[in-house]
Amino acid sequence: MKMMNSSMISEFVLLGLTNTWELELFFFFIFLLAYAVIMAGNLLIVVTITLDSHLHSTPMYFLLRNLSFLDMSVSTITTPKMLADFVRENKTISLWGCMAQMFFLHFLGGSEMTLLIVMAVDRYFAICKPLHYTTIMNHRVLRGSVLLSWAVGFVHTMSQMVFTITLPFCGPNIVDNIFCDLPLVIKLACTETYVLELLVIADSGLLSFISFILLLISYTVILVTIRHQSSGGLSKALSTLSAHITVVTLFFGPCIFIYAWPFSSFSVDKFLSVFYSVITPLLNPIIYTLRNQEMKAAMNRLRTQHVRSRKTF
Repeated sequence: MKMMNSSMISEFVLLGLTNTWELELFFFFIFLLAYAVIMAGNLLIVVTITLDSHLHSTPMYFLLRNLSFLDMSVSTITTPKMLADFVRENKTISLWGCMAQMFFLHFLGGSEMTLLIVMAVDRYFAICKPLHYTTIMNHRVLRGSVLLSWAVGFVHTMSQMVFTITLPFCGPNIVDNIFCDLPLVIKLACTETYVLELLVIADSGLLSFISFILLLISYTVILVTIRHQSSGGLSKALSTLSAHITVVTLFFGPCIFIYAWPFSSFSVDKFLSVFYSVITPLLNPIIYTLRNQEMKAAMNRLRTQHVRSRKTF
């Protein structure tokens, strides 16, 4: 009630990537194609793992299916709105639509970081403790790990949004980004937000830092361990591990590079927004399907079953 009484604006204006009509039309078709590939690629992973009995019972693919679901969700929260804004003049989003967008982005982002850690732990037991792998990474542990990742994401977003939704917005309503970005929106509040801005930076920064350090330690231990394996075992382990390391590098690499780069001649916020809402969900299914023999074999099995079933009927 206090927020409704003190707020004088009911919507925010998103400036997007450009205000040139030709570029907006170009970006529209590029991101429309990217979104179609994101949904098709990640949905293919989810369906393949769900229908293939071998992959469905394998811990790594159980976690990969959840990662693909998170990627689809993140992209769906941001990309359709961005596409609509490319082809219309009124690029606005309601106040509560903006709040919902920020809530789910941080919720899913925190969940994905935690899930990447779980996937690293899964690779550790698979490669370093193969005899105990299935016993340790049983279905109960897997379900608990996924629920933990969702819980971490929920706590992460609530610790910020519980303060943000009570802010009064009565002044400027221009957000210079493709979607509602929490730090940018907070600065528009017509009250002192210095402490809240520090909280947001500390919250997101700490979660990212802890996740990156844990992932770095996990994969370092794995790489050190597999050095002592036979050449055949080493080759198989590196083949499995390379996809995971690539995904982690893509997830954390741009953020580290951007904030460590001494120059700011381009928009950091817009670059990261496009990268995490479009590029990362686009690359993940490509990495896990094109470089994974088990996924390709499962897809071939399902295609063969589909062809046989059509011939039968």
